[in-house]
Amino acid sequence: MSRLATCSCGQLKVTCEGEPHRVSLCNCLECQRRTGSAFGVNAWFRDDQLKLEGRSAEWQRVGDEGGRITFHFCPTCGSTVHWTGSYFPGSTAVAVGAFADRTFPGPTVEVYEERRHPWLEKPKGIERSE
Repeated sequence: MSRLATCSCGQLKVTCEGEPHRVSLCNCLECQRRTGSAFGVNAWFRDDQLKLEGRSAEWQRVGDEGGRITFHFCPTCGSTVHWTGSYFPGSTAVAVGAFADRTFPGPTVEVYEERRHPWLEKPKGIERSE
């Protein structure tokens, strides 16, 4: 199966082959800021499953656990499409919303559960990851 994730203007694209090895729901404050939402949903693929196209700008930060994260976003529209983290070498995360596909597999892991907004309920069948 092949899936296409794009930024809002369509300039930055990621074609993903096969299934992600992890889909996670992240409640960390930085994902809240990055997405402008109450959480982020991330699909992790092995690097050899991806084809990256278009120009991207980068921004790096250090995560809560001390790992380095490099975000790639469209320099035209500003959408974050994919990123890498030192905690998953050889893998790239793709923002699930960038697929604009309601049939995309849901998250199986939730991180930073303690930072979940109190008006949100934990999805059924999801594991907690520390």
